[in-house]
Amino acid sequence: MQQGPEWDVAVVGAGPAGLSAAHAAASAGARVIVLERAEHPRYKTCGGGLLGVSMRLSAPRLDVPARDRIHAVTFTHDGRRGFTRRSADGPVVTMVQRDDFDHAWCRAAVRAGAIVRENALVRAVSQDEGTATVALADDSTVTARVVIGADGSAGVTARHVGVVFDQQDLGLEVELAASETDRRRWRGRLLLDWGRVPGSYGWLFPKGDQLTVGVIMAKGRGAETKRYLREFVARLGLADRVVLRDSGHLTRCRSDSAPVRRGRVLVAGDAAGLLEPWTREGISYALRSGTWAGTVAAGGGDLSEYDRLIGADLAPEMAAGRRLLSLFGRHPGLVHAVLASPLGWRAFTRFCQGDFSMARVLRRRAVDVAVSLLGGRPAG
Repeated sequence: MQQGPEWDVAVVGAGPAGLSAAHAAASAGARVIVLERAEHPRYKTCGGGLLGVSMRLSAPRLDVPARDRIHAVTFTHDGRRGFTRRSADGPVVTMVQRDDFDHAWCRAAVRAGAIVRENALVRAVSQDEGTATVALADDSTVTARVVIGADGSAGVTARHVGVVFDQQDLGLEVELAASETDRRRWRGRLLLDWGRVPGSYGWLFPKGDQLTVGVIMAKGRGAETKRYLREFVARLGLADRVVLRDSGHLTRCRSDSAPVRRGRVLVAGDAAGLLEPWTREGISYALRSGTWAGTVAAGGGDLSEYDRLIGADLAPEMAAGRRLLSLFGRHPGLVHAVLASPLGWRAFTRFCQGDFSMARVLRRRAVDVAVSLLGGRPAG
């Protein structure tokens, strides 16, 4: 008699998307294995800012390793016209180091019953009517009823599913050792700078004894991106700080019609190209899509429910983000001025705290017309 697959759910990749999927599936009683090519804790290039949505998904499951809680934001436009706003009703963002945060999620997934197999490099994924098979670099295989891919936009599972990306951006980042003066100056406050290249911006995120400084702009402008980061660090008076890490990464957003599933292989987080196109924030998208993928995979029912959840909840937010990125690229000064207003600041804080939907706001007729006239037209 033919045996069934070894596992109910095999997860490829142990970042927030994969580990939240593993946690959800294991908590539902599924037999879950996570295949991770590295070892936790491992460094990941990332700003490390947790929005309210991410905190609500994380806090009940783990002790979030916060390095700082941000109540104030300073905005500048290419280093000028600076102003600072403060939140009176709780933190705007919670700062973490990604190695700490991912490791905490890893421990939570294990407590829920998932098995995490590290140093497991995935070479290929295949499937038939009843089983998905993951082939590893050591020539072993893992079989499961469902595979959840969370191995990044350049990973094996995204290629297997056929995810198409229509926006690619290059982010460059340095982790700097913070002096005592730096700590006092930036504790509880972050900086956002709208860059001179359309659609670009920079950030300074405080994390206790470190400062994360980074910039992002469209792929293909590598020299300009490097120059922006170099000038940004110098402008902040941080050029002489010790560089602890210097790294870069590509963010890739899926096209509207790109699949998030092929048969019994689902992709979540970066592997599915799920992130907010304007800010390029991806952790909240990873945690939401991962949790949904794990829940659907463990349920034993129709896997197309995952497609529906992405289409109903995340796709509209991404479409709204594309429109706002288009508007921001054309009129960064206008966006800067709006954020200086009480209404703009309130919208920003509510978005960060997870109480504001850009998609819902853009469905209002007056807002839709105004954004369209200013250049933020709907796709298609």
